[in-house]
Amino acid sequence: MSGPDDPGIVSCTVQAFLPEATRIDYPNVVMGRPGRRLEGKVAVVTGGGSGIGKATAELFAAEGAKVVVADVSEAAGVQVAGSIVETGGEAVAIAADVSDSRELDAACDAAVESFGGLNVMFNNAGIFPADDGGVLDTPEATWDRVMEINLKGVWLGCRAAIPRMEASGGGAIVNVASFVALVGAATAQVAYTASKGGVLALTREVAVEYARRRIRVNAICPGPIETPLLAELLANPARRERRLVHIPMGRFGRGEEIARAVLFLASDESSFMTGSALVVDGGITAAYVTPE
Repeated sequence: MSGPDDPGIVSCTVQAFLPEATRIDYPNVVMGRPGRRLEGKVAVVTGGGSGIGKATAELFAAEGAKVVVADVSEAAGVQVAGSIVETGGEAVAIAADVSDSRELDAACDAAVESFGGLNVMFNNAGIFPADDGGVLDTPEATWDRVMEINLKGVWLGCRAAIPRMEASGGGAIVNVASFVALVGAATAQVAYTASKGGVLALTREVAVEYARRRIRVNAICPGPIETPLLAELLANPARRERRLVHIPMGRFGRGEEIARAVLFLASDESSFMTGSALVVDGGITAAYVTPE
């Protein structure tokens, strides 16, 4: 119900219908007023220097979060953090290669040291090499590098975040998978697809492991998004149209559209969701024949 002092806040108590021995006493879930849904939260965003990561870091800050922008490009991270600060938000930047556990530990430590805790981890960083093709075409080194960043990086991100989240009273982890983890494609990208399928499996496993320890873990499955990651691919008209025809909405997505879905999963608005895969793909995975 709405409180008399602040009608913009809705409070509800979560009841746990569990045997007494396994019952968990959850605190009240407080839904923030629109525009401040991450008020008082501290978030780390990997790959935060561009694309979906940049859009999400900026949206998190606009919604009240204090943000650590982690990116392999220190300059890109500094630029995003600087723009957040210039618009009245709070952010710091740190260079981080997500395949290196020490650098992810440092990013999460930066959240604690700069802002006092860690409540949200967005494991977003990923790669999509041009030579990632079919089973017979993809170089072994490319396969290994994609797995190192896209899958191992998510595991290391969870591993770095969880102890610091527990020390902060709990939190939410959002991992980036992809619609290609749910459907096959004749336009092969075998390493990328396999890595994203692994992210979904990892997300479910970690979600169940920590479900009674106040940490929620969900994945988001974007469709093709107009970001620097796909810029080279989508710049080729033939390759662009080959994919566009399969999107019922008739266009590619935008980074800010994915960011809004990530915000939902990161906020208390999704307080009863864990182990889920939220698909934001313009209808691709729902389609058989698309509109003309």
